[in-house]
Amino acid sequence: MEINLSDIPEEVQQAKLRFGIVGNAPALIAAVSRAIRVAPIDLSVLITGESGTGKEFFPKIIHAYGARKHNKYIAVNCGAIPEGTIDSELFGHEKGAFTGAVATRKGYFEEADGGTIFLDEVAELPLTTQARLLRVLETGEFIKVGSSTVQKTNIRVVAATNVDLLKAVELGRFREDLYYRLSTVHISIPPLRDRGNDISLLARKFAADFSERYRTPQISFDEGARELLLRYRWPGNVRQLKNVTEQLALFNAGQTVGTADVAQYLPPSSGVYTPAVTGASATHDYERERELLFNMLFRLQNEIDALRKEVKGNSRDVKEEMPKSLVKYAPAVEPIIVPHTTPAQEVEVVPATLEETEKETIRRSLENNGGRRKATAKELNISERTLYRKIKEYGLE
Repeated sequence: MEINLSDIPEEVQQAKLRFGIVGNAPALIAAVSRAIRVAPIDLSVLITGESGTGKEFFPKIIHAYGARKHNKYIAVNCGAIPEGTIDSELFGHEKGAFTGAVATRKGYFEEADGGTIFLDEVAELPLTTQARLLRVLETGEFIKVGSSTVQKTNIRVVAATNVDLLKAVELGRFREDLYYRLSTVHISIPPLRDRGNDISLLARKFAADFSERYRTPQISFDEGARELLLRYRWPGNVRQLKNVTEQLALFNAGQTVGTADVAQYLPPSSGVYTPAVTGASATHDYERERELLFNMLFRLQNEIDALRKEVKGNSRDVKEEMPKSLVKYAPAVEPIIVPHTTPAQEVEVVPATLEETEKETIRRSLENNGGRRKATAKELNISERTLYRKIKEYGLE
């Protein structure tokens, strides 16, 4: 699902264009709109989302649309700074404070005075540094490493993380008081797999950008490739999609990319994904899941019918003639072998209704996966919610 362009506020459209944000998924539009709305209000903001979703764009929006836009904006990757030097990097140090401190140095909080500081991967901060950060947020005060002089700074803090901070608080890895200080306003960035057609828009953009940058013939995607892009989980989110698209653009320049071309750059362990939905769109997706399941069952029934014709007159068991890929899903109905006066024998499979075939398919898949419903849903290419409903409907508990 995506929002019509006419329904997107003009300021959101401008922000997307200015910062190169591609997509019209409702959750993405809501995140951009929330960033614009909070920008003029000098509150701390916590941005959460999986790695590779583009969290780094949102503190830039907040800074650009706020009152501090003419002052400094400094982005700090807290996970990339060693624990032993993080305090010095953030708050500065005095000459001789530690080995190698040959001169007094300003920290990021002093450098960004009057502006905005973006703390990416804030969950990686050591607990001692978290205490220092809390003091800055509460009083605007900090002390350089090796100094006893309290200094003041006037900054806005925007933090981001891909970690569940509440769980980190429970485990004692993150200060609860700091969590509530940072998350005065919370902005959640949706994962790529939940952004629907944005995946196609981003793939086309990355392909076009690559073609323009390196002057190569542009690629296009056929229907199968687009469907695979939409159904893949994208555990690496936008960053992974860009990587895959650029490889396709390089090695398939000027060609129409198909399903097999895309598949070779996707780790098979991640599989495909059926987005979970709520509200008005739930009925639509439920019907799609049901259609996918029924299509699979119809194909299975057709293959069984074709197999029955092939083995007619053969005395061997039907399952011995089945391809291995079909045996585990074949209905658990033993074939009836009808003897004749001639040496040949006819084999006939008792016909099953669609519901019986569906029930048997689910039952056998549950057995193959040791009753693990998550693995069964993945094997059948349906959501766990649909699987639970079918288990209850057919009494397979």
